[in-house]
Amino acid sequence: MSFGLPEMIILFIIILLLFGAAKLPKLARSLGEAQREFKKGLRGHEEPAPAADEKITMTRAELDAMLAERETKAPKDGNPA
Repeated sequence: MSFGLPEMIILFIIILLLFGAAKLPKLARSLGEAQREFKKGLRGHEEPAPAADEKITMTRAELDAMLAERETKAPKDGNPA
C-alpha cells in the first residue's frame, strides 16, 4: 500500500479540518521534536555536552536582548536580589 499525491492531499485536508490552520505549524513542530527524541532513544546515547573551555559566541543583538531582559527582571529599588 503506497500513498500517492491524491491520498496525501486528502489526508492533509482532513488534518487541516481537524486541527485548524493556526495549529498546524505547532503540531508539525511537536511531531518533529518527538521524532528526534525517538531516534535519540534508539541510538541509546546522549550527545556530548560542550567542553568547558569551548567559546560560546552571541551576536550584539542577542547580548542586548539578554541585558534588557535582566533589567526588566531586576528589582526596581536598586538592591540586587
